[in-house]
Amino acid sequence: MAGFARIVAWASLFALCACAPASNETTLKFWTFGPEGEAVGGLLREFEQAHPGVRVVAQNLPLTAMHEKLLTAFAGDALPDLCQLGNTWIPEFAVLGALEELSSAAVPGGNERTGIPAGLLDKSSIHPEDYFPGIWDTNVVDGKLYGVSWYVDTRLLFYRKDLLATAGFDHAPRDWDEWRRAMAAIKKNQGADRYAIFLPLNEFEPLLNLAIQQRDPLLRDGGTRGNFESAGFRRALDFYVEAFRERWAPPMSNTQIANVWDEFGKGFFAFYITGPWNIGEFRHRLPADVQGQWGTAPLPGASGPGGGAAGGSSLAIFRTSKNKQLVWELIEFLSATKQQQRFYALTGDLPARRSAWDAAGLTDDEYAQAFRTQLELVKPTPKVPEWERIANEMQLAAERVVRGGESAETASRALDTKVDDVILAKRRSLLAKEVQR
Repeated sequence: MAGFARIVAWASLFALCACAPASNETTLKFWTFGPEGEAVGGLLREFEQAHPGVRVVAQNLPLTAMHEKLLTAFAGDALPDLCQLGNTWIPEFAVLGALEELSSAAVPGGNERTGIPAGLLDKSSIHPEDYFPGIWDTNVVDGKLYGVSWYVDTRLLFYRKDLLATAGFDHAPRDWDEWRRAMAAIKKNQGADRYAIFLPLNEFEPLLNLAIQQRDPLLRDGGTRGNFESAGFRRALDFYVEAFRERWAPPMSNTQIANVWDEFGKGFFAFYITGPWNIGEFRHRLPADVQGQWGTAPLPGASGPGGGAAGGSSLAIFRTSKNKQLVWELIEFLSATKQQQRFYALTGDLPARRSAWDAAGLTDDEYAQAFRTQLELVKPTPKVPEWERIANEMQLAAERVVRGGESAETASRALDTKVDDVILAKRRSLLAKEVQR
């Protein structure tokens, strides 16, 4: 029995050795979320083949848990080497000091602290001019680059061509005046129980995209105070509220309908502001008789195509990584035009690089071309860690106006007060202390 036990022990030890990574193997930890994390595996294996002795371990986390997981890992000094970050999260983690600066100005001399050589963008295959300006800018905080856009999105107009044509319009609206006339005509044709547009009251994105078109910034004084009483935001809010007052839009949240695809297909509404992920959904979910009867268009602005908010995800390196140069090479690999094209084919996510659009089949895609046009006009949301809280308060203020009858003036003033006295008060205090030092 003793001999048998020794055989079992040696066999177990051999199995452990076979499964354990080689002592000279470098492991890179990469956190992702959503379908992107599920699709990237094949690309990572190709990177490993080109880098013998390197293993990339991708952990795909639920989007709903990702933010808390990152904060917990930061507090416990357990962050991965590389992460997929929603680009609205970049400012928060940059302020925390969790992210590695990637701009050449941030690494003069290629010092030992970063492990990344100086002038890395000058020597890199990643060319800033190949990216949409507003998208690239989402990764820049206080003049320093903290991430590289992996894929992009923005929200624009999906519309029913047939319902628009019946109302007397042969093209999608190009500015707010045309949009008003189109919605009024569609509503007149639709009758009491159908509408021109669906603006879910539990989503801040439709109002945000109208407001970010304006010249007035959403925050003022260096992002330390709200600017919701400005003429620009009031113009956007008034247009938004008008859609409900004129009964062009139903006062409903997206939980009050079965699903947007069915209702869009039935003609419950003719316009819907949404993102590129719905191109595939509309192609697969809409009934056959509606296919060919819908289209996409840049979001109308006050005097022409107005653009919208810059969205998507970026790739960022954490400062605690011990393999920064290797992680940067992985970012370069995933950012290459070829990989961007392959990633689009796998996920349907729009490429971050203009050059990838030219060869990914997107130039001939009638639904994608509106996104290409709008991506040239997008703007980043305010670069403060508190932005998502502020956006939610903006949505609640708009809902009070639509459902509760509160005036737009009162709601805007209350929103500024909440943002100034509650949400951004600590930010101003911390900045004041830094100045005193």
